[in-house]
Amino acid sequence: MAYSAHPTAVIDEGCQIGDGTKIWHFSHIMSGCRIGNNCNIGQNVVISPEVVLGSNVKIQNNVSLYTGVVCEDDVFLGPSCVFTNVVNPRSAVNRRGQYAQTKVGQGASIGANATIVCGHDIGKFAFIGAGAVVTKHVPDYALVVGNPARQIGWMSEYGHRLEFDTEGKATCPESGHQFLITPKGVIRN
Repeated sequence: MAYSAHPTAVIDEGCQIGDGTKIWHFSHIMSGCRIGNNCNIGQNVVISPEVVLGSNVKIQNNVSLYTGVVCEDDVFLGPSCVFTNVVNPRSAVNRRGQYAQTKVGQGASIGANATIVCGHDIGKFAFIGAGAVVTKHVPDYALVVGNPARQIGWMSEYGHRLEFDTEGKATCPESGHQFLITPKGVIRN
């Protein structure tokens, strides 16, 4: 099995693309990136050198992943979400050696038009609301919205908002998984 790409996609030599991955119209996959199995890369997506995508990553249209971005398995990137890789960019100043890394944890979802400022990791199964501007680390299972993004709750692995009882326990209505809120955040019980 191999990957498939639309004829308008540009795939540079020296990139690794996993089996079953689909690359759609006008996307550019640059050398040195690593893409896992069964990913879906939408229209007009740019994946820069040294970007790492796990397996089953879904990237919607018009997303640019710049050097320094690492997405673990099962990440969802909504339409036109934005990553940066330099904290203080200037056109006349070359900062190519100063790229900051951003790690997106397993199963996390980033909503349409959200902006992720570099150097801030997104925890596993976190949920970034549409249009949010992330300016600090996001914990596992956190639900964040707004500009700047602020946490307003917790999400299950199936994408449902968790409602905790007085004992700090919650159940996902779809999966039945149970969660516990602790001083360090949410864990699956």
